[in-house]
Amino acid sequence: MKRHEKFKRILPAALAGVMVLSMAGCGSDGKTGDAASGDAQPAAAGTDGTQAADVPADDQASADGENVVIKMTWWGGQTRHDQTQAVCDLYTSLHPNVTFELSPSGWDGYFDKLSTQTASGSMPDIVQMDYLYLTTYAKNNSLADLQEFIDNGTIDVSGIDENLLQTGSVDGKMAAMVLSTSLLNVGYNPAVLQEAGVEEPTSDWTWNDFVAMCETIQSKTDKYGVSMDSVADTNIFNYWVRQQGGSLFSDDNKSLGYEDDKVFVDFVTMWNDLMGKEAMPDPDEYAQIATLGQEAGPVVTGDAGAIIEWNNYASKVSTVNDSIKMVTPPLAEGSDTKGLWMKPGMFFAIAEKSTVKQEAAEFINWFINSDEANDIMMAERGTPVSSAVRQHLIDSGNLGEQQIAMFEGVEAAAALCGETPAPDPAGISEVNEAFKKAANSVYYGQASAEDAAAAFREEANAILARNN
Repeated sequence: MKRHEKFKRILPAALAGVMVLSMAGCGSDGKTGDAASGDAQPAAAGTDGTQAADVPADDQASADGENVVIKMTWWGGQTRHDQTQAVCDLYTSLHPNVTFELSPSGWDGYFDKLSTQTASGSMPDIVQMDYLYLTTYAKNNSLADLQEFIDNGTIDVSGIDENLLQTGSVDGKMAAMVLSTSLLNVGYNPAVLQEAGVEEPTSDWTWNDFVAMCETIQSKTDKYGVSMDSVADTNIFNYWVRQQGGSLFSDDNKSLGYEDDKVFVDFVTMWNDLMGKEAMPDPDEYAQIATLGQEAGPVVTGDAGAIIEWNNYASKVSTVNDSIKMVTPPLAEGSDTKGLWMKPGMFFAIAEKSTVKQEAAEFINWFINSDEANDIMMAERGTPVSSAVRQHLIDSGNLGEQQIAMFEGVEAAAALCGETPAPDPAGISEVNEAFKKAANSVYYGQASAEDAAAAFREEANAILARNN
């Protein structure tokens, strides 16, 4: 089957999944926009899901204090949107003077929008932040220092591992509060592997095994072996570089940290070969797939075998397909270098210009430490950072197989993990774009892998030197 015919088969199936998700979402008040496209519009949620603007001011008042509206944004899929909405609704029911203006979106375009909001002084009060961009936003003084709220007891960090807590610190400033821990994993659909006659992978598999699996799935089923954007950001490449015994950035963050461009060449060539064998969607095809959202992606619908994602992937999509499994990413051939690392899953940060910092900090504390909030979220954002919350979820008996597997997987992966790298340097968004542009020039046949590697090095070094 020709590539375009395969894609025509996959897209309608995925679109059908999106329609189901959209119809399910219509039953809940306060849900806004299209999670896949990121066109969410702000909604200030009251306790019953009504918009705060529709509730008379007198009715919003309570003994808790004056009325407060907290603006909050995050990225994610429909499951995360629904759960976070429910968490905010519950918080408002417990604190009737606090309502929310929520602006969820997908990952694509999230930081572009946040950059625009930051430049215009309209950054929401609470911002979901990624490790990739933490340094950039901390160094441009966009984020409040949360240490004062830790020191005065507003945010309880007693149940958080100190090393994990400190991942939110940049230049001595607690720029963000870590919410979860995660690590790179491969999510796979066992039914697709079985259809192709491929054994399920184990933690000792290699990149050669991964490529062979993808090619076999394509040849035996005419489905994609892997469906993903290999250069959406530098996380997977960072793992690849660490496996070679190098580091993505130099110690002073003023240049790339690896010296041999063969590292880049081999990485891009592997993915380009998979595209050439139709075992992976090309950039144009995947751009269309990505608009559907993860819950309707080919791995979930059974039209692809695998995806490299964070270890909460199976949990995120479990409401749509509860059979997805996870495994640690492939190892480098003939090397025992520990490329994997425990990554802070994501953070909540408070805007420096926020006028409700205290109230935002109180909410973040409840979000991290309360059983009630975490009973709703069920570790969808990754393994919770609070040891008490983790134990509560285990003891509750309410964890699904995906959540239990995620908790156990974190423990099992510890032996494969090296030291967690420092937050990415200032200018990382530009570096990501340069990386994507260079790789895509190979995927589109516009440049050789060697020329693309040299171009990326030159542009990345200039960006890093300028920003650090």
